[in-house]
Amino acid sequence: MGTEDIKIELSRPASAAPEKPGKTIDLSKSSLTTRTFSVSGMTCSSCVNTVEKSLNAMSGVSASVNFATETVHILAPAEVKTADLIKKIKGSGYGAVLVEDGAGPALHSKKSGVALFFAIIFAVPAILVSMVEQWRETIDTEILLTLDYFNILPPLYSPTAWLAIGLTAPLILLVAFPIHRAAIRNFFHPTMDSLISLGSFSAFGWSIYSNATGQGDVYTEVAAGVLLFVILGRHLESRAKRRASSALAALLALGSKEVIVLRKGLEVIVPISELQIGDDFVVKPGARIPTDGLVISGISTVNNAMMTGESTPVEVGPGSRVIGASLNNNGRIIVRATRIGSDTELARITAMVVQAQGNKAPIQRLADRISAIFVPVVTTLAIGTFFAWYYLGNGGEGSSLAESIQIAITVLVIACPCALGLATPVALLVASGRGAARGIVLRQPRALELARKVDVVVLDKTGTLTTGVMKVHETTIPTSAHKVLGATYAEFLNEKTILSTALSLELANDHPIAQAIASHALANGAVRKDVIEFTQTPGAGVAGRVLIGSISPVVLIGTPKAIAHSATTFDPGIEAAIARGEESGHSVSVLAWDGVAIAVFATGDQVKADAAATISALIDKGITPWLITGDNEESAGAIARAVGIKGEHIIARALPEEKLDRVNTLKSAGHTVLMIGDGINDAASLAAADLSMAMGTGTDSAISSADITLMRPELISVVDALNLSKRTLKTIKVNLGWAFAYNVIGIPIAVAGALTPMYAAGAMAISSLFVVTNSLTIR
Repeated sequence: MGTEDIKIELSRPASAAPEKPGKTIDLSKSSLTTRTFSVSGMTCSSCVNTVEKSLNAMSGVSASVNFATETVHILAPAEVKTADLIKKIKGSGYGAVLVEDGAGPALHSKKSGVALFFAIIFAVPAILVSMVEQWRETIDTEILLTLDYFNILPPLYSPTAWLAIGLTAPLILLVAFPIHRAAIRNFFHPTMDSLISLGSFSAFGWSIYSNATGQGDVYTEVAAGVLLFVILGRHLESRAKRRASSALAALLALGSKEVIVLRKGLEVIVPISELQIGDDFVVKPGARIPTDGLVISGISTVNNAMMTGESTPVEVGPGSRVIGASLNNNGRIIVRATRIGSDTELARITAMVVQAQGNKAPIQRLADRISAIFVPVVTTLAIGTFFAWYYLGNGGEGSSLAESIQIAITVLVIACPCALGLATPVALLVASGRGAARGIVLRQPRALELARKVDVVVLDKTGTLTTGVMKVHETTIPTSAHKVLGATYAEFLNEKTILSTALSLELANDHPIAQAIASHALANGAVRKDVIEFTQTPGAGVAGRVLIGSISPVVLIGTPKAIAHSATTFDPGIEAAIARGEESGHSVSVLAWDGVAIAVFATGDQVKADAAATISALIDKGITPWLITGDNEESAGAIARAVGIKGEHIIARALPEEKLDRVNTLKSAGHTVLMIGDGINDAASLAAADLSMAMGTGTDSAISSADITLMRPELISVVDALNLSKRTLKTIKVNLGWAFAYNVIGIPIAVAGALTPMYAAGAMAISSLFVVTNSLTIR
């Protein structure tokens, strides 16, 4: 078979996988870009709807606002300018700033604290002089004496009331100005600010009219109290949300600013932005590793706790891969950069957390629909309440104008869509942050609702049930296999050169077996060669033309089945090596030059220490485990027996399309399927499963296809992720239940006239704080 046939076979694309809802990949949208903006001025879920509607009205734009993080994630055509998007947001009455790549949103500024300070300065005295009877008499006397001393005519009515109005004026006109401005800007799309502004101005205006005419009671303390409670509530809410986002902030703070690079043998400190792939850099004991890389010199232990949640240090040496932001404990190591900038593990985790916090769980749709109509309904209800009390109150005789206004203001104030808007995003914010700190990245909020329904789990073997830290147990390079290639290749057919071709290809492959072969080759003196025409076929292997002196053979490394399809008949020595490896339960890889198999690598790893306990825990939850792997029957059977998976639930030598078919078959049978994998050959199955988890040590394609990424090496994190999802969903339901119950109970009480506006403002603040503090209980 010619080399062209070999190249065509190994460059064949993987079968397309049917996509599940929410994961559709539309290639026609390749020109779309994702941008995130920090939005200021949002105060409730009605604000969220206003911003989303405004942006989604733009052609080709899809926007999703996260009230908890005060950000909006926008998917828009590349030709849509950032300035136009900001202009659209500002046109809706809110501020917007682009969040640059790798940066976190500017969550919760200090403005709420400043506003609270001045609110207390003005509101507390106004409330006290209005409500403390003894003070009013004393203050009235002192004011009248003072005015008489300066020959100033006293006011017609209560001097104390005018003092309270004077104290309240700066509060309502200056401190609360952002609230009124937002209310005016959203006149045609009322928000919570509309209710607060209308309620406080009504009380303040009525107080001026009442004290100037002597008709009715003065409600200055109501206007001051409402604004004080609202501003206090928002400040406490802001602090709680800052706590909720602390895990994300910790991730963002891990990135190094400088790196010690080796330049011609000298150590040079340069900004991290100047580091390039392939640069060698020094990591001293006690320092954080600046970026992902491969150790080329030195021995140490590395603490990955902040990245993976795993507290046990990992020993590293030449050939070991290290993660950026991990802590180097006790040895000086030299690392070669393999990933930089937004491609690093830290950037990838941070991006996944931020993306997850920007997405919405399906359960939030009901809250969004209610919030969209809530404020107009409450405003209409308040107006109706005023007229009902004014004309029909007090047994049909009608109430006073002052009493009717007070009750209407109470209805405006107590209504609180804030709790509805915060119920889901704050819980998700806490869960994603706490999960990330423990090595669990919730990438898709849909996982929360699916976790409790899972009854079947499909697991890959290598890197999932096993450690994934593969080691080459046997290398076979029979000289009898070389003869077919002829004299042209004779001078190059030695162990070092053959291993160098293996190294050159496998360095471009992220699969654990490839990494094991690359590390083995490095340890045995192999040298990297230039590779052109590199291709990779999931479930089969890799191929490329390797430049070796005067020759450039097409080199293939893959499963015996794949290589046999693209090579001449195997030499007996190759056949024997394959048989030995498979009988031992090892994964076997065959290396071929120009269609001739010349080497065999038998690699294997160990079952994870907690794999059996994890499978047992899943079974206890009523979840049936399946093992579907591309490895041979012997290896699959040995692993399954060790962890407790039944023989009838094992499928070995499975190609990617066979894994996919099994997942779809289980779904068709009515099961809710959880797929757990780590390789390129798992990507299609991960995308097709109802719920999917990818091991963080796996490939980018697997991680990008999964709903949840598990950064810890322990398999028990699967159970932790399911438990976290269930707890988060329960918390969201409690939050929503409280938000609905609060309004269902509170609004009728306000309409019945059994509540004052100030108590209503306090209840409104407590409602939002309950939602936030309840979310903080997620562990």
